[in-house]
Amino acid sequence: MSETCVILDIGGVLEIAPETGWVQRWEVRLELPLGTVQERMRDVWRAGSVGSVSEREVHEQVAARLGLDAPQVEDFMADLWAEYLGTPNEELIGYVRGLRGSCRLGILSNSFVGARERETTLYHFDELVEQIVYSHEIGIEKPDLRAFEAACASLNVRPGNCLFIDDVADNVEAARAAGMQTHLFEENARTITRIAAHLDAGPLVPGRVPPG
Repeated sequence: MSETCVILDIGGVLEIAPETGWVQRWEVRLELPLGTVQERMRDVWRAGSVGSVSEREVHEQVAARLGLDAPQVEDFMADLWAEYLGTPNEELIGYVRGLRGSCRLGILSNSFVGARERETTLYHFDELVEQIVYSHEIGIEKPDLRAFEAACASLNVRPGNCLFIDDVADNVEAARAAGMQTHLFEENARTITRIAAHLDAGPLVPGRVPPG
């Protein structure tokens, strides 16, 4: 329970996933007003992010709500996953790979049903870290404090000994409220420097105030 730990987000940190405009292209293709896809699918996207629907049910709802046939649903979901998965942040992934054995490593990600299988196939995050906690598998999304507690529990580490890295300020603030050390990801160099400083400092000594 005293080991130093680093827990990272995926989207926007380990994956670079800029918006591709795929939703708007589908709205033009289907002659729908802009914003229609989000309006019709919002509750399905939410359900998928906490695992209360299956991939098959997502496909069924896409077909029913947007009036798509089976091949169109496959194309629609392929566009969704292309944006979701983005491209790997090779520099940061390479650095984290070099940390294995020197600290505990984990991932905490707001996700969507089907993410683990695809990210394992493409990026092998299961080989990069010891534990991956996905929101769609635990039914809880960041910034809920229980998500951070679940990530620490999965590694059997104290929050104060964990550095949590995310590109969303609200999630970083919540992790800090959960007792973790934190870093807002903006670019690789500063993130790598922050991780190195965290590891150099070692496990938190009781009574010592952790850095933000």
